[in-house]
Amino acid sequence: MTNWLPWNSNLQKLRAKLLNDPYYRLQSGEEIQIAAQLGMRIDANQATVDDWLRLPGLSIHQARSLVELSRSGVKFYCIEDVAAALGLPPLRLEPLKPVLNFTYHDQESLVSSTNLINPNTASVEELAQTPYIDISLAQTVVQNRVSYGPYRNLVDFQQRLQLSGEAIAQLMYFLRF
Repeated sequence: MTNWLPWNSNLQKLRAKLLNDPYYRLQSGEEIQIAAQLGMRIDANQATVDDWLRLPGLSIHQARSLVELSRSGVKFYCIEDVAAALGLPPLRLEPLKPVLNFTYHDQESLVSSTNLINPNTASVEELAQTPYIDISLAQTVVQNRVSYGPYRNLVDFQQRLQLSGEAIAQLMYFLRF
């Protein structure tokens, strides 16, 4: 990648943070512009809580609300839709536009959120109906959960069950934590 940023140590540090830390929270309009130039994009209709929290000025409660709305079928077509969902004036969110995409996803092209299963609440039978989970793995998931508590996230799930990267790559489309 060519180095298009001027030789300024602060900008170089920011560039390194953006490229190396997928959870770095942007701090300003300038950082949003640089992130957009580096190719950072967040799909408003597929964003996770962590994605929303990368944006300055959004709280955890707002991020969770946006994710829940998306999961329930609400589509965001523009920044004004996001602002309305949060009860904010659109001008307040205008600086976020360079990194937000508003892509329409039809339900047939995606795994529906209603098909996602939470391994922290699912029974052995429910887990066994999930693609790539056989009865043996389903029993192990529930046993581990009962013995050691709920899974924090996909990484915790993978590590505790000692699943391969290939297995997680297949399962991640069917699980929600």
